[in-house]
Amino acid sequence: MRRIVIDTNCLLAILPTSSPYHRVWTDFLENRVEICVSNEILTEYEEILSKKTSPFFADVIIMTLLNKRNVVRVSPVWRFGLITQDPDDNKFVDCAVCGQAEFLISND
Repeated sequence: MRRIVIDTNCLLAILPTSSPYHRVWTDFLENRVEICVSNEILTEYEEILSKKTSPFFADVIIMTLLNKRNVVRVSPVWRFGLITQDPDDNKFVDCAVCGQAEFLISND
C-alpha cells in the first residue's frame, strides 16, 4: 500500500467530490493508500479546514483521520529544516521522511 503525506492546501483540493483530485481521498477511504500525519499536521488541518469550510466539516475530517486504520501516526524525532522559503511546511517533509512515505503531495 502506498504511503503518502498531504499538504493542507492539497487536502482542501482533494475533498470536494467535483475535484479532479478527489480520487486521492476515495483511495484513502477505500484503504488503497495510507496517509501519514503528525500532531502538528492534524492541528493545521483542523485550523485551516475550520476557517475554509466549517468547524463541523473539519471535525468530520479529523475524526476520519483519527479513526481509520490506514492512517499512520508519526512523531518526527528529526527536524530536517529542508524548506527555507516557508519553514512552516517543514512539518510535512519531516513527517514524510520519518513516516517512510513514498509521496509528499504538495503545491510547493
